[in-house]
Amino acid sequence: MVKTEIFPLKFISRDEIISTAQYIKENQYPSGGIPWFKGGVLDPWDHVESAMGLTVAGFYKEAKDAYRWMARMQESDGGYWPGYDDTYPLDKSRKESHHAPYLATGVFHYYLITQDQEFLFEMWEHVEAAIEFALRLQSREGEIYWALLPEDKIYRDALITGCSSIYKSLECGILIAREIGIKKYEWIHARERLRYALIKKPHRFDRTWPKKDRYAMDWFYPILCGLYEGKAAKKRINQRWNQFIEHGLGCRCVNDEPWITVAESCELVISLLAAQMNLTAFQLFSWLGKNRDKDGAYWTGYQKELKIFWPEEKPTWTAGVLLLAVDALMKLSPGADLFVKVFLKGTNQGDVRGILGGSEMRAAK
Repeated sequence: MVKTEIFPLKFISRDEIISTAQYIKENQYPSGGIPWFKGGVLDPWDHVESAMGLTVAGFYKEAKDAYRWMARMQESDGGYWPGYDDTYPLDKSRKESHHAPYLATGVFHYYLITQDQEFLFEMWEHVEAAIEFALRLQSREGEIYWALLPEDKIYRDALITGCSSIYKSLECGILIAREIGIKKYEWIHARERLRYALIKKPHRFDRTWPKKDRYAMDWFYPILCGLYEGKAAKKRINQRWNQFIEHGLGCRCVNDEPWITVAESCELVISLLAAQMNLTAFQLFSWLGKNRDKDGAYWTGYQKELKIFWPEEKPTWTAGVLLLAVDALMKLSPGADLFVKVFLKGTNQGDVRGILGGSEMRAAK
């Protein structure tokens, strides 16, 4: 059971927000690509996460450059390789299903904040191709297989976390299409089938590899991405809270290691807001400041038993998701609620809630 207490709230200042975004910018290539850190790998999903952090802080040009990098690097089938050195693919062993459609999440997030409809039109063909790539890997049972392998072979297993991310990306893709006057009923039905598989067919996941339920992401990503709301979300949080939370430190990456990670903690903060557990969300965030370095970046995580930051890395995507958590907590932008609320409801009846932006979003809070 989650327990809360009265505690001093430690908010992040505007200057700290800017310096964290500046850290992401400083690691960005002229091409627009954002590696994990200087000399590190670039993967498409974390690249988009970093771009969303830039958008929160008002670095719009840099965020656009990041999404245009995605447009240029997209393969003819709509997918992406799992790792790049700037614009050079480092690994051509597979194209992961959740990497491609996350482009839709980033582009919709950018639109919510900037209301730049012209950019939606510019990115549409790439968003459409990315989502179609993922949906070609959807099974008859509804889950979306993990990856496309060489010679068009499919790795026929699925990840709860990856499919949860795709579920959110489908929501964003449908809303982008709606905003530019395109109807994508087949995406709505595919999203509903995926939702049913994630909630009702747990046997369809982790069939050929060890179960991933030791990872915190499998616990809270279905909340973060809108599969569980309200009481159901709070129940899910309470069921495994004690397995993952180190009081005063944050969320463990896995429940059997004394390793607390900033990114998972920030994603859990947003999930707690989605579960209407706001006080707990603020409390959890208040523990994370000790992971901040003087350059505005955050260490990946803290090893409790060794009492060290480990590994000695400060990923751009950790900075990106921290900025998303700050926005969700403090409502700094019209995109603050992207992962807190579900914008697309009642898919069986085709009842699509209107896009909330600007004053409409603020009024709905």
